[in-house]
Amino acid sequence: MTDLHPVRRALLSVSDKTGLIELGKALAARGVELLSTGGSAKALRDSGLTVKDVSEVTGFPEMMDGRVKTLHPMVHGGLLALRDNDTHVAAMNEHGIGAIDLLVVNLYPFEAALARGADYDEMIENIDIGGPAMIRAASKNHLFVNVVTDVQDYDALLAELDANDGQTSYAFRQRLSQTAYARTAAYDAAVSNWMASAIEEKTPRRRAFAGELKQTLRYGENSHQEAAFYTDGSNRPGVATAVQLQGKELSYNNINDTDAAYELVAEFDPADSAAVAIIKHANPCGVAKGATLAEAYQKAFDCDRTSAFGGIVALNQPLDAETAKKITEIFTEVVIAPGASDEAKEIFAAKKNLRLLLTDGLPDPRKAITAYKQVAGGVLVQDKDVGYVGMDDLKVVTEKAPSDAQMQDLLFAWKVAKHVKSNAIVYVKDSATVGVGAGQMSRLDSANVAAAKAGRMAAELGLEESLAKGCAVASDAFFPFADGLLEAAAAGGACVIQPGGSMRDDEVIKAANEKGLAMVFTGMRHFRH
Repeated sequence: MTDLHPVRRALLSVSDKTGLIELGKALAARGVELLSTGGSAKALRDSGLTVKDVSEVTGFPEMMDGRVKTLHPMVHGGLLALRDNDTHVAAMNEHGIGAIDLLVVNLYPFEAALARGADYDEMIENIDIGGPAMIRAASKNHLFVNVVTDVQDYDALLAELDANDGQTSYAFRQRLSQTAYARTAAYDAAVSNWMASAIEEKTPRRRAFAGELKQTLRYGENSHQEAAFYTDGSNRPGVATAVQLQGKELSYNNINDTDAAYELVAEFDPADSAAVAIIKHANPCGVAKGATLAEAYQKAFDCDRTSAFGGIVALNQPLDAETAKKITEIFTEVVIAPGASDEAKEIFAAKKNLRLLLTDGLPDPRKAITAYKQVAGGVLVQDKDVGYVGMDDLKVVTEKAPSDAQMQDLLFAWKVAKHVKSNAIVYVKDSATVGVGAGQMSRLDSANVAAAKAGRMAAELGLEESLAKGCAVASDAFFPFADGLLEAAAAGGACVIQPGGSMRDDEVIKAANEKGLAMVFTGMRHFRH
């Protein structure tokens, strides 16, 4: 028995009518009988095609505002019947059920309604019933039936028919079936996750995950790992929604680092000041604010010029020519920004391997979204860390209070520390990082690393004292002992911001007072593992 089967009869019922008329005409030209419903039938008929309404096949009109139209044995029998099973064929003949060889369905736009913030009742009306039922029926019977759920597959279907004289191969139908099952799974995931949120079910008994392939990657973190990039449909501005204007294809590590960079720089309101974040291996090696992007970039670069080489640069304002010139002075992997001037684009065009990504805005650092992390045998689920601390949230715990300028640097350092791998210590002076200690096993080690970087960079710049002299110090979690704080003081720290909450807070506060430091507690930590 050949695995090729002809397509003689097709049912087309789509919400997204992109390409529908062209597909209908192409199928009709190949002698395929067209069945359809509602708006799809009207669109096809208005284009001059001969179309039979499903209601003619079922003997029942569409009813209940279209909720009931395809849920009928005349439709599902035509999709599910095994053509090589005598009993099935006899049932088809007895009841006048015609075989349906091709199903073209895309579902009610539930995800689009979710994205625009539709209310509960509208969301319910955008839950498709007949579509998923038909898709699953056709997918199960892929031994004989083709099911197309994506406009992107229209051309592939027509090419397959042309290559096989109006027939399709089993392998082709299998691929369509897999895509269709993934589509209904993603659709149901969107519905179930929306409903969990709508009824404030924080930990539903079952949680579904879904994504759409955006890019097949050459490899993952390392060359022996296979990888791909999937979008989650949230349309959060960033690497997933950005338009790449030039440069090589993004790698797994590029995508990961670019996301880290853009989420960090979004902490700083572009209406307040320009801000730049330079990232290496998902950690910031330089972050700064400035009167201009060029000034902010230079300050960020001067925090750790060595690590900035081959890094990722994120901007909170559109890229301008002056900043573009500065960035191209060293090798940079990726630049991501909410826009770019024509002159800046021309400057970057000379650097063919430099990727330039432009987005439609900045992500909202306070918008709660769900974050996932895979572990052996399961998935950890939590809210993204959108914790915010403002001036009014700070509690001065030392005899000495920070000055207004120090308060600004403390809050700046706190925002940066939120995006540094724990244990995190960040030194900041004049709205720019001057030392970053990331991912160490102890807070003392992180303080040492940040101090070493500040001293080394000062020597490179020809300065006599460390960049950390008089700096603000941020710790992402409390100091469990006074040793880390004392190390930061020895490096030049003048004021400190930390969550507090240690059983040894009194000891740490005493040490700060003895060193003449000003210290504030936030009451909130920012672990980042």
